[in-house]
Amino acid sequence: MMKKITKAVIPAAGMGTRFLPATIAQPKEMLPIVDKPVIQFVVEEAVESGIKDILIITGRSKRAIEDHFDPSYELEEMLQKKNKEELLDCLHAISSLANIHFIRQKRQNGLADAIYQAKTFVGDDPFAVLLGDTIVYSDKKEHNLSMMAKLYEETGKSVVALEKTPKDQISRYGVAGGKMLDGRVMDIDKLVEKPEADKAPSDLAIASRYIFAPGIFNLIEKTKPGVGGEIQITDSMKYLAEAGEMLGLIIDGRRYDIGNKVDFVKTNLDYALRREDTKKEIAAYIKKIAKGLK
Repeated sequence: MMKKITKAVIPAAGMGTRFLPATIAQPKEMLPIVDKPVIQFVVEEAVESGIKDILIITGRSKRAIEDHFDPSYELEEMLQKKNKEELLDCLHAISSLANIHFIRQKRQNGLADAIYQAKTFVGDDPFAVLLGDTIVYSDKKEHNLSMMAKLYEETGKSVVALEKTPKDQISRYGVAGGKMLDGRVMDIDKLVEKPEADKAPSDLAIASRYIFAPGIFNLIEKTKPGVGGEIQITDSMKYLAEAGEMLGLIIDGRRYDIGNKVDFVKTNLDYALRREDTKKEIAAYIKKIAKGLK
């Protein structure tokens, strides 16, 4: 049996230019889904998958992420004086979620370079990577990330989450090709970063969750800049695929890309419709809008 996955890395250093001007003074990862920032969903997913040591890769103007997970003594004192016990419990829960560490990516040089900043934190341990601007939702009891970790622990092979993707969107993502071992697991032998739709090896796009052995850092070191002049993690993973050391798990659920404005709005609607305190009014409002469009 391989080592268990106990560490996670969350890259969150991107500039968020597609959300300007909202991201002039706040990170895109702090944009709220109803009343919870995106990155809190990501951290909670890692924690619920059994991970307690988390490194968040940040950049300039990302201090709000650190502040969010720190205790807020002044706010806690105010809530205590006003007997806001439910809100106080919420704050305590956030600051005690996990052992969260931070490091800055000094230059925007691609996802692989961001992950490489975690080399000292990871050491000789396998680890998970969860992109900080993407939520993976499932109503199943076991998280997709937990299942990916089990695949690694059973096989020793790195694992990437995959998602069936429409042909007109496939060129936005890294895409996997290979042999299906069962209904959801692929033995990957090919990875292509942002291929043209007619050249994609499948309709399975990389879905923002990864499990790596520490050897990935050696592969990143020999990866040359690719699409966009950046060091792409898909290009580093090609070495694993060619060596037969890469598996893919098709996610059970839905991935929300918060870096996309339309998806951001849809995500807020979906989550509002799942909450007892908001679903009734939001559903009624959607019906009202739908009638007006007819």
